[in-house]
Amino acid sequence: MTKTLVLGIGNLLLTDDGVGIRAIQLLEERYTLPEEVLVVDGGTCGLDLLQFLEGVDHLVIIDAARLGKTPGSIARMEGDQVPAYLALKTSPHEIGLPELLFTARLTDIYPPKVVVLGMQPESIETSLGLTPAVAAHLDELVEMAAIEVGAVKR
Repeated sequence: MTKTLVLGIGNLLLTDDGVGIRAIQLLEERYTLPEEVLVVDGGTCGLDLLQFLEGVDHLVIIDAARLGKTPGSIARMEGDQVPAYLALKTSPHEIGLPELLFTARLTDIYPPKVVVLGMQPESIETSLGLTPAVAAHLDELVEMAAIEVGAVKR
């Protein structure tokens, strides 16, 4: 059985940087997930998340990413595009995620399929809640994640 990990990344205290966490909350609230799907709040990341990658075949990362596009724009990146996403990171967890994936490669637990669903933030200033531009596209991001993992709307 394929094991899938959905990893929401971000900091809820930094406005749109928390979009990955908000997305996984809605994913679990609105969808019935296949039993082989594990959803994890990765917060601001770190090597302690390495334990969750063991045995994972499909990793879906949901995060804010500087795409150089309009706030709320979404990009799906896979395979060779993932290192490019890591280069776009400009948030407090930018060091943790690249290190996590690099260490996963070194320890032979890097998942065969890695997908990043990134959303362009408008602001990563200290504040609770998403900006209106990002909040307006949150449902679309959640739906993309649901499709990615084969979830069914409740």
